Amino acid sequence: MVERDASNNLSLSSSHLELADCYEQTGNYPKALKHQKIAVQLRDTLNEERYKNLESELIQKYESEQKDEQISLQTATIQQQKQVQYLSFGIGGLLALLLGGLFLTYRNNRQKSRQLQALNNDLGATNLQLQQLNAQNELLLKEIHHRVKNNLQTISSLLSLQSESISNKSAFDAIQESKNRVSSMALLHQKLYQGENLAAIEMRDYFETIGKTIIDSFGEKAENVALKIDMSELELDVDTAVPIGLITNELITNSLKYAFPNKQKGQISITLTSEENGLLKLNIADNGQATQKEASSKKSKGFGTLLIQLLTTQLGGKLETSTAAGTSTIIQFPLQQKSVA
Repeated sequence: MVERDASNNLSLSSSHLELADCYEQTGNYPKALKHQKIAVQLRDTLNEERYKNLESELIQKYESEQKDEQISLQTATIQQQKQVQYLSFGIGGLLALLLGGLFLTYRNNRQKSRQLQALNNDLGATNLQLQQLNAQNELLLKEIHHRVKNNLQTISSLLSLQSESISNKSAFDAIQESKNRVSSMALLHQKLYQGENLAAIEMRDYFETIGKTIIDSFGEKAENVALKIDMSELELDVDTAVPIGLITNELITNSLKYAFPNKQKGQISITLTSEENGLLKLNIADNGQATQKEASSKKSKGFGTLLIQLLTTQLGGKLETSTAAGTSTIIQFPLQQKSVA
């Protein structure tokens, strides 16, 4: 219909031009000018309609290209999210296997120690022989802890190398968090083979070391965050110290990620005390922006949150969180019997 109107306008314009020529030749200039103006108006109308049609086509083409670009961008984003999810699952599986292997190694070593001690008693070994066997056993335990620490540091180094080739921020953060989890376990075994008690860890010194290590891993983002350890010296057996170390790693990481935006100055405090009811109370708190941190935590519900819940259940404890002033997470759990070295 539009093409037919344009054709009609073009034909009418030509007719009026011919009439204008005829009147001009006969000397009737007013009518010649009149028909010439009509012809020009028809051509202007035709050109205007053509411009409008061209503009409409260009707009439709632009909107179509924009939709295609948005679809491509959404597809790429979904693919990246899937890659991050698969990577998180893979890292979670690796940590689960590693924890299982460490537990089996320690349990087998403890059983061998008990069998050796029972055999020595049955044979009526002398005190000198028992001392020699105990020294050998301690040396063996130290060697085991040293090798486990070296293996964990190797995994940490591999995660660091892997993170250098990752451009996606979510995937990079997941690798960094997994590296910190591995480092917290490696530090436990380092404290074990360096200390005098091969079955227990002094927690105040451990909290100071792991806290500073995690803060340093965040670089400039956490340069204004201080660490405060307000507790007396307290030893825990390795079966309790491992989940406590992983829980501490997750909670400090959450505070550094969400509580202190834009290099905000703040403090993270850690206490572990024995209560009168026979329970131990772990309190990890920050004085940062609790509202923003709480919203981010509800939105994520990721591997770290699930790990804290599972480890609290493993300890037979109860978890409480308060956001009255910053964010404070309290876990109360019974004191476990110390493992026999």
